[in-house]
Amino acid sequence: MESTQTQRLEQQDVRFRQLTEMSPDTPMGRLLRQFWHPVALSRSVAPGTARAITLMGQEYALYRGSSGQLHLLANRCAHRGTRLHTGWVEGNQLRCMYHGWKFDGSGQCVDRPAERPGSHAQVRVAAHAVHEYCGLVFAYVGLGAPPPFDLPRKPRFEQPGVLLFQRQEIWPCHWLQHAENSLDAVHVSFAHQMGKIGAFGQAITTDIPELSYEETSAGIRQTATRHVNGKSQIRVSDWTFPYGNHVVLPGVSAEAPWIESANWMVPLDQTHTLRVSLRAVPSTTPEADAELARYFEDCDGYDSSDHHDALFAGHYPDDPLVRLTSAQDYVALVGQGAVADRASEFLGASDRGISMLRRILWREMEALRNDAPTKAWTRLESAPTLFQYAETA
Repeated sequence: MESTQTQRLEQQDVRFRQLTEMSPDTPMGRLLRQFWHPVALSRSVAPGTARAITLMGQEYALYRGSSGQLHLLANRCAHRGTRLHTGWVEGNQLRCMYHGWKFDGSGQCVDRPAERPGSHAQVRVAAHAVHEYCGLVFAYVGLGAPPPFDLPRKPRFEQPGVLLFQRQEIWPCHWLQHAENSLDAVHVSFAHQMGKIGAFGQAITTDIPELSYEETSAGIRQTATRHVNGKSQIRVSDWTFPYGNHVVLPGVSAEAPWIESANWMVPLDQTHTLRVSLRAVPSTTPEADAELARYFEDCDGYDSSDHHDALFAGHYPDDPLVRLTSAQDYVALVGQGAVADRASEFLGASDRGISMLRRILWREMEALRNDAPTKAWTRLESAPTLFQYAETA
């Protein structure tokens, strides 16, 4: 009996560990590489510059040529393995700083200064597709042609008359902890009341929500219904596979319009996640727009990981929205450890969204193991209503 229980626990541990893998030869790594990933803010790569990025434990050189076009190459020169991003951009090509080997945006070597002329033709490094969208840089690093850039798009971000704000943070924990947090509406009633109660905590309240979950063509629709002052407050998350959350947030002040927000939890490596946010706010008056732009600019440099010790000592930022909600989530997620111990959890009925996500991930990985097709995830045909009040029956 004891042997059977031990075996069952070992199998469970392996099953949970598969959720956290990301190398290209693992089912999860293969699954994640089927999608576009936001890897940088557009403004972080000026024309004629290159920078290093990490995605799923692999290094890449992202550079913008003089034409303004972005390119993504494996970040190792084919010659001696020096990081290519440390070189310099010449036109729309990238030259290695070590011995001057130069590569174009397709990864083809076009010059080896110290070698026989014409001998560069057989030398290449891997190149990958990139796409800019609303001030964000997305990359596809999987095998074969990338899918159409459609799943990450949201109608609100493409409408006229909205202000767009982008930001990012890097946190020291696994990406799945972030994704599961997005499908946990109950935490809003607790974590976002901690330390200080900002605009988010005030608007959503401490009431425990009634929850429902539905798998959609794009991911999971989470509906959280709270009853406030005789009305039902219904907040919907248009959660997009594999880790994108699309929600609404209250404005920075009581008078400000609500914010539509997309958040991506990008796996950098086993213990670090890039949190990328794109927020759309309706333009109102020039004065209000300028004040809002100043607020988001002030928040730009805030990363909760820079305040780790202070936050875990209970010192939260004096801020109405962006920095405060970030800090509260940081303590909850990083507090689970760099990689959460899921085998020791005790899930309840309120964790249905988390359970659904894991079942979907296991289903998709099983398809890959059996060389069967995975689900063809597609953007929702009509934009969901993300927030509404209704009279309580």
